[in-house]
Order: sequence, then structure tokens, then C-alpha cells
Amino acid sequence: MCGLGIAHIPGALTYHHMIVNYTQQGWSIILQRSHGLLAAQICAHWRKTERPPRWIETVIATAEHDDWGDELATPELNDATSGPVNFKMKKFEITRCDRLLELAFAKGRFVGLLTARHIRFLYSGDAAAKAYCSKLKAKESKWRKEAQVTDQHISASYELLEFCDAFSLLICQGLMQPQGRKMEISSGPDGKKYQVSVSETGNLQVSPWPFEEKSFQVSYESRQLRQLTFSNADEFKEKLLDAKVILHQLTIAD
Repeated sequence: MCGLGIAHIPGALTYHHMIVNYTQQGWSIILQRSHGLLAAQICAHWRKTERPPRWIETVIATAEHDDWGDELATPELNDATSGPVNFKMKKFEITRCDRLLELAFAKGRFVGLLTARHIRFLYSGDAAAKAYCSKLKAKESKWRKEAQVTDQHISASYELLEFCDAFSLLICQGLMQPQGRKMEISSGPDGKKYQVSVSETGNLQVSPWPFEEKSFQVSYESRQLRQLTFSNADEFKEKLLDAKVILHQLTIAD
């Protein structure tokens, strides 16, 4: 990893992964940056008395935790189906992680530390990523010293980032359960397990309630494509750039 003391291993490929949902209208595609922005909106409403130190940097890192590439620049197709590649299909890619870390550390050591933690969270169980994650962990003490933060501070901020990431992904994938059934989001920085359900009015109800306001609005964008398969990546890119953009607005309430 250029400039950060992590040796780059050649041969890795870089892919651009979107959140891809199949609907009655065709593909509903959400870019990772829109998902990240939704995660940051959720983060920004966390209860003031329980916000971790370095608050603004925590919110920024939450927004940019997967901003390693531009899906609109080089969108990819699934070789088997000629349809869009969903983010769940992604594997550990050194080039991708290097790029993400370079951008994060250019912002600052604190943002870089949170991003490195996120990479370890995602890939620590992947045998192909074991050496890479070990090197990130070994460098963390030096990076914390440079950022002048404790392990406890980094952990609190990262656990909040991970919570907001998980919540945003549930929303973007349309995974909310019907008939008011609760589903787990994640544990927060306070160690509590949080659940979400959909009320009769369509609001997202979180329990226990961890936010400052009693209710607030969040939003994200999707792109709708009726065409299901594409002859090549260039055709997919053209259709994606011309696709209708839909704004989804949601209310999260106690």
C-alpha cells in the first residue's frame, strides 16, 4: 500500500460494486456512495451525549467507508448472466483495499484508522486477506499515536460506523420485514443490540432508541433499469448513466 508501509501484492483486479436489487420494474441499482451517504445521515443523528470523540471525522469516515472507486466510470457485468455485479459477489481485492486506504489516510490518520478497521472487519475471516489484515493490525499502534487517540476512542467510533453501515445496507437492500416484525440491525458502540421494524405508517422504528431527535428523515438514490441483460460493459454504462434516478425518503422514528 503506497506510502503506508503495506507491501502491495501484484495481480489483484479492481472491481466496482453496486447494490443491485431485482424488482418488478427491473434492476434497482444503488451506488456505494449513496449507501455511504445514507449511513452518514443515520450517524449524524446519534444521541449527542453518547457521540464518540472526533465526531466530525467519525461522520465523514462513515460516509466514505467504501469510496474506493466510481461505479459509474467502469460498471461491471456478471460473466454468467450479463447482468449487473452485486456487491455481495465481491471478494477480497488488494488493489481495491489499497486505493480505499490511500484516499482515507489522505483525509487524516483518524479516518484512515476507521477505514483500516472496516477492512479488517470485512475480510478477517478470508484466508486470502489474512496477511493483509495482520499488517493493518500491526500498523495500528503507530497510526493511533500519530492520530493522538486511544484504542477505546477508535473502537467507539468504528462500532458506530459499523452500526450505521449495517442499518443503511438493510434499507438499501429492501430487507425490512413485513407486518411489524423486528429484525436486528447490529450492536452499537454502547454494546446494546438494536432492532428495527416498519410501523403501520411506514416509518422505521428503532429499539432501543439511540438518536437525538424523536424522529428524522433520511434519503438515498437509486437508478432504475428495465433492461436486464447487456451485450457488454459499455452498453451497461450508457444505460446506467441515462437511467432514471429515484429519490427514496424515509422517516426513522421512536
